[in-house]
Amino acid sequence: MQAPTWTEDELVLAGALVVKNGWRELRSKNAEVQELSELLRSLPIHDPEALALPGFRSPDSVSRKTTDFMTNHGRYSGKATRCGKPTLLMIQAFTDHEAEMLQAAQAIEEGIASGELYGIPVQPDEIDDTGATAIEGRLLVRRALARERDPKLRAAKINQMLRRGLALRCEVCDFDFARIYGDLGEGYIEVHHVTPLYVSGSRETRLDDLACVCANCHRMCHKSRPGESWRTPTALREQILKSAQRAAH
Repeated sequence: MQAPTWTEDELVLAGALVVKNGWRELRSKNAEVQELSELLRSLPIHDPEALALPGFRSPDSVSRKTTDFMTNHGRYSGKATRCGKPTLLMIQAFTDHEAEMLQAAQAIEEGIASGELYGIPVQPDEIDDTGATAIEGRLLVRRALARERDPKLRAAKINQMLRRGLALRCEVCDFDFARIYGDLGEGYIEVHHVTPLYVSGSRETRLDDLACVCANCHRMCHKSRPGESWRTPTALREQILKSAQRAAH
């Protein structure tokens, strides 16, 4: 069995280490490299068979990955090491969105340290089908999806909307399940976090953190592109408007 390719979460953590070091590689004996090696081996995303492989996410392998980040960065003038597309996309994400990427790394570290990310079961759709590199990484997406699918939280959000006298329809496209599907769609809507999980962190979700959305818009809110993996209803509405304007010309 070959060692699994580096996941988004691992690349977020390795990239943060390199950025904090001024986009310079770190050697195997560096204390931060050894700490990251231990952390990567603890992440709940690998099978026992992978963990049993010699050298899996060892300090040497972590150090080599920091070299990939350094030598494939735009300002490096020497010869670049060979690495896969996910690493190149993550380098670009850190280049374009450094503050957000560092926040994401911190959120992953805090979630691991608190034990929260270990207890969340695998969620459908936590792996984006585009293969793009998300800012949050798989574990934070897993946490977000688990919270959004909490039936008690969703019911509380629906009740809040009804108490406020607001129509239960998508806050992006105005789709109304009851109007289209009749009794079958009565009272149905999905919820989406307005604030990215790498920003809100592990604090308890508040109802005002949630927006009501249809299934299509919800999927588009979560759809990843390099360095971009979270959209608010407002951002998605703007995307729809831009698309409509382009189509009109």
